[in-house]
Amino acid sequence: MEYYNNYSWGCNYMQPIQPQNPYGRPADPYTYPQNFPMALQLIRDAVSGEMEDRLFYSYLISVAPSQEDKEIIASIRDDEMKHFDLFRQIYFQLTGQILPQPREGEFTKPATYCQGLKQALLGELAAVQRYRRILFAMQDRRHINMLTEIITDEIRHANLYNLLYSKNGCYAEELEGKKNKTNV
Repeated sequence: MEYYNNYSWGCNYMQPIQPQNPYGRPADPYTYPQNFPMALQLIRDAVSGEMEDRLFYSYLISVAPSQEDKEIIASIRDDEMKHFDLFRQIYFQLTGQILPQPREGEFTKPATYCQGLKQALLGELAAVQRYRRILFAMQDRRHINMLTEIITDEIRHANLYNLLYSKNGCYAEELEGKKNKTNV
């Protein structure tokens, strides 16, 4: 396509200009290579929280009220461990550097099993948003496939946590807690 004075074939409605971002976001998450350093940092962040995540999943499994709940959470935990290995592999292939093993972590126990499920559900949804930003910086088809697997697993995990939240009547528990706070 030929351009004349920044217009496509002289038509002013087809200007190839980049619009100003009205939302004030500092970085363009869609443009490689500008998004690459951010993606590497997000990978480091994901791996650094691994120990805390393991402790959180172990706690949820220990307080789960049924064997079915325990098995679902254990399968999610196993997927998350696989994700961290994939992130380490991607990071090494992109940088030639091995990420250090995570340090011993601590986590804050949720007040109830239901609050833990809600926290986990929201965590999975936030992970999808972060991991999408990593995906935008990938150029190699294999890395794109790995990130696609991780992201679709996270979406499936959110659905499973939603199932557990519903199955255990957590919404009713949350409403009751709010009702009791207003009556105090």
